[in-house]
Amino acid sequence: MTEVDTTEIDLAHAAMVADDADDLARLRFYERLAESELFMLLEAEVEGDQISPAMFEAEDQQFVLIFDREARMSEFYGKAIAPYAALSGRGMAQMLEGQRIGMALNMGVAPSAMLVSADAVDWLAQTLGSDPEEVDGQITQVSAPTGLPDILLEALDRKLATAAGLAVEAYLCGVTYEGGARGHMLAFVGTIEGAEGALTAAVNEALVFSGIEAGMLDVAHLAGGDPVSERVAKVGLRFDLPTPQMPGSSNGQPGVNPGMDPTKPPKLH
Repeated sequence: MTEVDTTEIDLAHAAMVADDADDLARLRFYERLAESELFMLLEAEVEGDQISPAMFEAEDQQFVLIFDREARMSEFYGKAIAPYAALSGRGMAQMLEGQRIGMALNMGVAPSAMLVSADAVDWLAQTLGSDPEEVDGQITQVSAPTGLPDILLEALDRKLATAAGLAVEAYLCGVTYEGGARGHMLAFVGTIEGAEGALTAAVNEALVFSGIEAGMLDVAHLAGGDPVSERVAKVGLRFDLPTPQMPGSSNGQPGVNPGMDPTKPPKLH
């Protein structure tokens, strides 16, 4: 095997296989898979928005070959340069959904080698694509958050670290609604126009991959200077969202490679 630093996927895979009964470790593995940049080996170079993945059959299923490091893909391919498409695990799952095609991960080149079945790919795509329920409610009181599990706070911290530039900050607080219902809310302040859905979905994913019921946390988008935003800032737990990279720096961005437009998912050919 090529000497490559242990990756996040390696660590998540090791935790998952260490205990088959640990559902949370399994969820965390799929979260890492979805958020990682992956390299899909192709039969030929990309042509426009059409790609021709290298496929193989195992266990009566078709699988595409994916790797979490370009060096691992090159080792498998046997040459320094291999035709590939790079995009997030999220993008790959959504591209493959419903086609009865699985993912063969790091085959023969890493301790995290495994076959992700077509059913698992479909589940991942559907989980990532689920829309949170929209509710209306008049907030009568905000308070400091209490009783939330550490696993949720850690999941939110990880998820919001990937949301650079989509909002200025976020506050986690307790809320009481008109009628007496109580709960918790993550309030984004200064959300850029059009990013509301992406941030709400990110919070929903943090809940799902933490093994926590999605309805446990409400999401709101507030303008800076809004009376409610001032109230939550006084009592809420603050999350600072990272500053986005300067334009022109594409290194490390999932989905950026020759012939691939990250705004237009590729089509299998």
